[in-house]
Amino acid sequence: MRIVHLGLGAFHRAHQAWYTAHADDAANWGIAAFTGRAGEQGDAMIATLRAQDQLYTLTLRGRAGDHVEVIDSIVAVHSADDTAAFERYIADPLVAIISTTVTEAGYRLDASGNPEQSDPVVAADLDALAAGAGAVRSPLALIARALDGRRRAGAGPITVMPCDNMPANGRMVRTGLRAFASAIDAALVSWIECNVTFVSTSVDRITPRFSRGDDDFARAAGLIDRVPVVAEEFADWVLEGEFVAGRPLWESAGARFVTDIDPFENRKLWLLNGAHTAMANLGRGLGLETVAAASGDAACRALVTDYWREACRHLPVEVEAERYCADLWIRFENPRIAHRLDQIAEDSLTKLRVRIVPVALAELGAGRPASGCARAIAAWISSILADGGRRDSLDGDIVAAAGSAEPTHALLALVSEALAADVAFAELVATAVAEGVLTRRGAGLPA
Repeated sequence: MRIVHLGLGAFHRAHQAWYTAHADDAANWGIAAFTGRAGEQGDAMIATLRAQDQLYTLTLRGRAGDHVEVIDSIVAVHSADDTAAFERYIADPLVAIISTTVTEAGYRLDASGNPEQSDPVVAADLDALAAGAGAVRSPLALIARALDGRRRAGAGPITVMPCDNMPANGRMVRTGLRAFASAIDAALVSWIECNVTFVSTSVDRITPRFSRGDDDFARAAGLIDRVPVVAEEFADWVLEGEFVAGRPLWESAGARFVTDIDPFENRKLWLLNGAHTAMANLGRGLGLETVAAASGDAACRALVTDYWREACRHLPVEVEAERYCADLWIRFENPRIAHRLDQIAEDSLTKLRVRIVPVALAELGAGRPASGCARAIAAWISSILADGGRRDSLDGDIVAAAGSAEPTHALLALVSEALAADVAFAELVATAVAEGVLTRRGAGLPA
């Protein structure tokens, strides 16, 4: 294998692993994949994939029908706890790429890309790296220690390629990784500067979590698969940066390599992911369960349309934002993809910061009220005040803000201090929150 991946979830198996399997030189590349989280669920997936020789089915669900195929690009699987195996792979000169899908919050970075100092996991990891002993839990701490082993082994250059929905994700991870590496040794930081490149990516394929009945598609094709993946037909992958030790011919599978990823990244983050976050928080309050259901709801559709109008103003013409939005409605409305709003609503605070806040600040900077952004943020605040929202890595901060004397303003400040300081914007949010909580009560939902 020549790629080591951290984050063995459905999206990786539907996207990067699929692109690698479809590359013209796929036979020359293999992926050693590690679960993103330790525990029984990850261990069960490892055991099942090993029993299937790392093979699994991917069912692409279109409006007209299904296409089932077997993906064979993952050649080894390990638990996130198996740090010795991870370090052993990275010290191998044949390994050319470290890729990650650990979710936006999983990197444990602040808005500037540095390790979140208030995070107890980060603090413990920095101490362990400085001491040269002890287990580490955060992905960039794990990668930093493994790169130190590669440096000491003289194994040569390597590329780090994050594949999560963060703006400038390659540059963000570079900043964070340097900070973790500095806790080990200044020499490691210098080695990273000379030997490690960071590729930024924009990844796009709607991939719900496993749900009951997903294995029926494989069975209908005459296959038995206990860890199937179901995704939409559409797939897009845009990459920027240098692969210093080589890469698969992903362009033969449809990937695009560009010199400036920012417009494509913003298009995807703001339009697809931003709409998902808005619909997830508003739709849950209206008793809806899936993206397809939310797409058919007048209130959800109006919110997304207003928000998109604001976001599209700040995208260049070459990304064809309006056409992308039209295609997104078709993708969202696909009744054969059960993308659950509960799943999308997880870690909403981090998602709002990178998906909605940049658009709101751009609108305010242009002298406009950013009312669509205000309502999207208000939908999340309403969900927190009504039923506590969904699982969030920043839950401690959220609970404290929700319990304060002015919870709406405190929660808005968590999303963005700059937006909370704008009196007119804060008033828009407060009005929408009041209406949102009343709507939940009127619908007989928890309040």
